[in-house]
Amino acid sequence: MKALSALISSSFIIMEIDIKSFHRALAQIAQDRGIPEEKIIETLEAAIATAYKKDYGKKGQKIKAKFNSVSGDVKFWQVKLVVDKDMIYSEEEVEKLKEKKELPPETAEHEEGKRVVFNQEKHIMVEEAKKEKPKIKIGDELEIPLQSKTDYGRIAAQTAKQVILQKIREVEKETILGEYKSKEGEITSGIVQRIEGHTIFVDIGKTLGVLNREEQIPGEFYRPGQRLKFYILKVDETPKGPVVLLSRSYPKLISKLFELEVPEVDSGAVEIKAIAREPGFRTKIAVVSTEEGIDPIGSMVGQRGTRIMTVINELGGEKIDVVEWQDDPEKFIANALAPAKILEVKIDKKNTAKVSVPEDQLSLAIGKDGRNVRLAANLTGWKIDIEGITEEGEKQTISAEPETKTEEGEEKEKIKKPTKASSNGEKAKKTKKSVDE
Repeated sequence: MKALSALISSSFIIMEIDIKSFHRALAQIAQDRGIPEEKIIETLEAAIATAYKKDYGKKGQKIKAKFNSVSGDVKFWQVKLVVDKDMIYSEEEVEKLKEKKELPPETAEHEEGKRVVFNQEKHIMVEEAKKEKPKIKIGDELEIPLQSKTDYGRIAAQTAKQVILQKIREVEKETILGEYKSKEGEITSGIVQRIEGHTIFVDIGKTLGVLNREEQIPGEFYRPGQRLKFYILKVDETPKGPVVLLSRSYPKLISKLFELEVPEVDSGAVEIKAIAREPGFRTKIAVVSTEEGIDPIGSMVGQRGTRIMTVINELGGEKIDVVEWQDDPEKFIANALAPAKILEVKIDKKNTAKVSVPEDQLSLAIGKDGRNVRLAANLTGWKIDIEGITEEGEKQTISAEPETKTEEGEEKEKIKKPTKASSNGEKAKKTKKSVDE
């Protein structure tokens, strides 16, 4: 703030600028606020021009200032638009417009194809302009040099301050919007700053990111000062400035974390083909090697599990199953149901696969609350029907369908309630039920 105050003061006491102090303040503001130095100079010039017009200008004038950051000198120009008779209203037309109360405001900017009310402070006829600059054309702006001033009144100084603060805020917002807009789909490290209800505000550097409740990992607790990694979901432009929306539950957070930990993924030697995730509980990830001699699963796990454990710890202990991608759907579905051992996979019509499992592998294949089979269905994109024999000797079937997306992009899960048939072959009625965890 001290650097900003020094810069504001120097903007209208031009001749008293200490150039070394000015450049020091300029560099500090550029570094602290992430604003290019040339943008700050433009802001100063706008403020100086405003102060000049306040004390020495006339109504309707457009003043331009050019600041020399090396010498500290400032030059001023009055800017006029070059027009011809076809671009301006005649005196009779102006009178008619006044009667109809349709006269354009004097402060309105000229738009291409629209006529203007001639103002000698804003406009100059092309004939007159050519006397000053022979090659000038209609629609160009003529810059007329003005006498430099160094003494500004209190009101002009206060106006300059307000212009600088407003302009710097605007440039700061534009810089943040541009920078984080280009980072959508990437991960960033941030520190939890404060918690308001179910919303978490995260310091991600130049601005605060917002972690809404629906993007949080269920069961994960957050505390101020905690450093975590976040997925930059999107950047929204609001009247109050850009808002960076973060996520801890988005599936691609997993792939981005593995890119950081696994060099083979970052280089493209190992490709992540699909991810199915239930945040806070379990994730399945399918990988394939694009180069001979590289074990995709071994690369993801790392020596003694160091790589995968780093990702698991970042996610608060969420389990991760890494399986090998296969073009053959039967093999891929069998891999996706790991760690359960599969006897047989039969591909049926309508994108359905029937899976047979041993008696002791049935509960493992289904998983707690049907999570293993549900994730396998999401990972493969196939509807999976698992058949097995329970410990009581009864035949049990469970079906899981892959997630579907609504028009709003929300994902919905479908899973059928297990159906049983008695050991003597009688068929029980099949029912469908959504499982909400």
